[in-house]
Amino acid sequence: MTNTYPVNMDITPEVEAFFDEATNTISYIVKDPASDACAIVDSVMDIDYAAGRITFDHADAMIARVKERGLTLEWIIETHVHADHLSAAPYIQQQLGGKIGIGDQITVVQETFGKVFNEGTEFQRDGSQFDALFQDGDTYKVGEMECLAIYTPGHTPACMAHVMGNATFVGDTLFMPDGGSARADFPGGDAATLYDSIQKVLALPDEMRLFMCHDYGPNGRDIEWETTVGDEKAHNIHVGQGKSKEDFVKFRTERDATLDMPKLIIPSLQVNMRAGEIPTDKDGRQMLKVPVNGLG
Repeated sequence: MTNTYPVNMDITPEVEAFFDEATNTISYIVKDPASDACAIVDSVMDIDYAAGRITFDHADAMIARVKERGLTLEWIIETHVHADHLSAAPYIQQQLGGKIGIGDQITVVQETFGKVFNEGTEFQRDGSQFDALFQDGDTYKVGEMECLAIYTPGHTPACMAHVMGNATFVGDTLFMPDGGSARADFPGGDAATLYDSIQKVLALPDEMRLFMCHDYGPNGRDIEWETTVGDEKAHNIHVGQGKSKEDFVKFRTERDATLDMPKLIIPSLQVNMRAGEIPTDKDGRQMLKVPVNGLG
């Protein structure tokens, strides 16, 4: 597969990572090297699920850093509807401004999980909770830096990788080389589709920096979140060395059948398909639902 996406490897954005230990999520502040503009990618809202308590320590640390550096937040990017952590996008937007963007196939996710959670007609399934819905190949700017959205479904129907200069934020499409790839067994996921999406990422220049959304420190190593396309092609344990699509689908399907559901999947999906807003009951009180035997 050849790279048909226009990328500019001469632009090197400043990337600052924030690791959330509770969910093994890495969020990013990405600064345009030519201005004070920045984007935030895959933010986290803290939840004590057992207590039903929401806090914002992780988001507050990112907000403080943006203010400390005198940056202007222009975009709050969600690589996909996360199933393992809650987005802090609206909270950050209230503090710093910026537009919230996600892939346009969010509508498929909203339709699927609108049924799972028995949402009423007041829950809009048209993506209107977000400020921008990206299609494959769409571009947008962070300051002077042109950014690119690449459609990478398979883990979910709405996954996208975001290319900002010589840095690409892959969401859950890929993990570090010793971590492999994300599961593809959630509703709307598909292992064969994920393989094709990974090939799109691996068709980017070998020197392209790749930034992960999650890392779990396989075999006890320290947490890491940055690698390159070349390193993934050579060493990724699930797709490296030209592993075939047939072999990947067989492995991924068998592996996924052994995995437990993420601990925060029920609150995460309800919140994230609403762009980070917590649903409310008929009296306006914030409230989450627990569907019984509804997620497989």
